Amino acid sequence: MATSYDSTTIWGVIVVAGVLTFAIRGSFVYLFGRIDAVPPTVQSALEYVPAAVFAALVFPAVLAPAGTLELSLGNDRLIAGALAALAAWYTERVVVTIAVGMIALWVLRFVV
Repeated sequence: MATSYDSTTIWGVIVVAGVLTFAIRGSFVYLFGRIDAVPPTVQSALEYVPAAVFAALVFPAVLAPAGTLELSLGNDRLIAGALAALAAWYTERVVVTIAVGMIALWVLRFVV
């Protein structure tokens, strides 16, 4: 991709973004290292972070694989995701959920 910025500016932006990202993450390590106990409200809020991050990564790929919302039976990722969600609800095991989702996606893409 062509740009009108010179390489020094681009590398400067990359370095600044890296330093800021490191500083943000380091601030939490520093903050939690200085306090003796995490407040209960913060601890209960942090329990939802993995699920929120996972949903933010998975839902766009499942619901809009081509960049537009696809809620039809022609969306093989949606069907495989629904089957994986059922497996997760029924078994409550991560490995089974991943296996069901991947096998369903493979079958829908290459067999059906």
